[in-house]
Amino acid sequence: MTTLKRNETPFYYCLYLRKTEIVDSENNATGEFSITYADAKLMKANISQATGNTSAEQYGNAVDYDKSIVTADMNCPIDENTVLFIDKEPEYDDDGIPLFDYIVKKVAKSLNSISIAVKKVSQS
Repeated sequence: MTTLKRNETPFYYCLYLRKTEIVDSENNATGEFSITYADAKLMKANISQATGNTSAEQYGNAVDYDKSIVTADMNCPIDENTVLFIDKEPEYDDDGIPLFDYIVKKVAKSLNSISIAVKKVSQS
């Protein structure tokens, strides 16, 4: 399976870097963590319209996703910890945390392509 260049849509992704424990003013662990992502990078791939059910069970059983991304780039670094900007441009809060609109639910690799199931999320 190959993807056509004319069907590719641009979107941005941020790769997961690390999880850091938050400490209070007395340097005691609070039990909460801060997640750090890399800067947003542009990518182009075939992005489906909103979907509902999966009949082929490409991603396995009980995977709840809204869209799927298909790319022929076998070096695609996107994994289940990556966050995405699909329906909007990258934006960040005052602390530099990305205000993404999609998360990756599942990545399915085949011989010539990678399919990525993504779920829309809302940031508050």
